[in-house]
Amino acid sequence: MLVATTYDLAGYVITKHLGVVRGVTVRSRSVLGNVGGAIQSLFGGNLSIYTELAERARQEAYDLMVEHATQAGADAVVGMLYDANEIMDGITEVLAYGTAVKIQRA
Repeated sequence: MLVATTYDLAGYVITKHLGVVRGVTVRSRSVLGNVGGAIQSLFGGNLSIYTELAERARQEAYDLMVEHATQAGADAVVGMLYDANEIMDGITEVLAYGTAVKIQRA
Protein backbone atom coordinates (compact mmCIF):
# COMPACT_ATOMS: atom_id res chain seq x y z
CA MET A 1 0.00 0.00 0.00
CA LEU A 2 1.45 3.35 -1.05
CA VAL A 3 0.80 6.10 1.50
CA ALA A 4 1.68 9.75 0.93
CA THR A 5 1.07 13.04 2.68
CA THR A 6 0.80 14.65 -0.75
CA TYR A 7 -2.32 14.54 -2.90
CA ASP A 8 -0.62 12.93 -5.88
CA LEU A 9 1.90 10.14 -6.40
CA ALA A 10 4.83 10.65 -8.76
CA GLY A 11 4.64 8.17 -11.63
CA TYR A 12 1.00 7.27 -10.96
CA VAL A 13 -2.41 8.52 -12.03
CA ILE A 14 -5.30 8.48 -9.59
CA THR A 15 -8.15 6.75 -11.37
CA LYS A 16 -10.73 6.73 -8.59
CA HIS A 17 -11.29 8.28 -5.17
CA LEU A 18 -12.77 5.81 -2.72
CA GLY A 19 -13.28 8.16 0.22
CA VAL A 20 -11.81 8.88 3.62
CA VAL A 21 -10.11 6.08 5.51
CA ARG A 22 -8.94 6.23 9.09
CA GLY A 23 -7.32 4.35 11.91
CA VAL A 24 -7.97 5.29 15.52
CA THR A 25 -6.29 4.12 18.70
CA VAL A 26 -6.70 5.32 22.27
CA ARG A 27 -3.71 4.94 24.56
CA SER A 28 -2.69 5.63 28.13
CA ARG A 29 0.50 5.15 30.08
CA SER A 30 0.48 2.75 33.03
CA VAL A 31 1.07 3.99 36.57
CA LEU A 32 4.58 2.50 36.47
CA GLY A 33 5.20 4.17 33.11
CA ASN A 34 4.12 7.52 34.54
CA VAL A 35 6.51 7.09 37.47
CA GLY A 36 9.31 6.23 35.04
CA GLY A 37 8.43 9.29 32.93
CA ALA A 38 8.44 11.52 36.01
CA ILE A 39 11.89 10.24 36.96
CA GLN A 40 13.18 10.83 33.40
CA SER A 41 11.75 14.36 33.45
CA LEU A 42 13.93 15.20 36.46
CA PHE A 43 16.99 14.80 34.22
CA GLY A 44 15.55 16.62 31.19
CA GLY A 45 15.97 15.67 27.56
CA ASN A 46 14.02 13.07 25.61
CA LEU A 47 11.45 11.22 27.71
CA SER A 48 11.92 7.88 25.97
CA ILE A 49 9.05 6.20 27.83
CA TYR A 50 6.59 8.69 26.34
CA THR A 51 8.32 8.76 22.96
CA GLU A 52 7.93 4.98 22.66
CA LEU A 53 4.25 5.23 23.63
CA ALA A 54 3.66 7.95 21.02
CA GLU A 55 5.45 5.94 18.31
CA ARG A 56 3.46 2.78 19.11
CA ALA A 57 0.19 4.74 19.04
CA ARG A 58 1.02 6.35 15.67
CA GLN A 59 2.08 3.02 14.18
CA GLU A 60 -1.10 1.33 15.37
CA ALA A 61 -3.29 4.13 13.98
CA TYR A 62 -1.34 3.99 10.68
CA ASP A 63 -1.73 0.20 10.44
CA LEU A 64 -5.48 0.45 11.12
CA MET A 65 -5.81 3.14 8.42
CA VAL A 66 -3.98 0.93 5.89
CA GLU A 67 -6.25 -1.98 6.87
CA HIS A 68 -9.32 0.21 6.33
CA ALA A 69 -7.97 1.30 2.91
CA THR A 70 -7.29 -2.31 1.94
CA GLN A 71 -10.84 -3.27 2.89
CA ALA A 72 -12.10 -0.41 0.70
CA GLY A 73 -10.15 -1.83 -2.27
CA ALA A 74 -7.58 0.97 -2.39
CA ASP A 75 -4.14 0.81 -3.98
CA ALA A 76 -2.93 3.88 -2.08
CA VAL A 77 -3.79 6.56 0.47
CA VAL A 78 -3.10 10.22 -0.35
CA GLY A 79 -3.26 13.29 1.86
CA MET A 80 -2.42 11.20 4.93
CA LEU A 81 -2.29 13.05 8.24
CA TYR A 82 -2.08 12.33 11.96
CA ASP A 83 -4.13 13.98 14.67
CA ALA A 84 -4.10 13.49 18.43
CA ASN A 85 -6.53 14.61 21.11
CA GLU A 86 -6.44 14.19 24.84
CA ILE A 87 -9.71 12.52 25.82
CA MET A 88 -9.02 12.88 29.53
CA ASP A 89 -5.95 13.30 31.68
CA GLY A 90 -3.40 10.72 30.54
CA ILE A 91 -5.60 9.20 27.82
CA THR A 92 -4.95 10.21 24.22
CA GLU A 93 -6.68 9.38 20.96
CA VAL A 94 -4.39 9.12 17.92
CA LEU A 95 -5.95 9.26 14.47
CA ALA A 96 -4.34 8.54 11.09
CA TYR A 97 -6.48 9.46 8.09
CA GLY A 98 -6.36 10.14 4.39
CA THR A 99 -8.12 9.54 1.08
CA ALA A 100 -8.19 6.00 -0.32
CA VAL A 101 -7.58 5.90 -4.07
CA LYS A 102 -7.17 3.52 -6.99
CA ILE A 103 -4.06 4.20 -9.05
CA GLN A 104 -2.24 3.03 -12.15
CA ARG A 105 1.24 3.75 -13.49
CA ALA A 106 1.46 6.85 -15.64
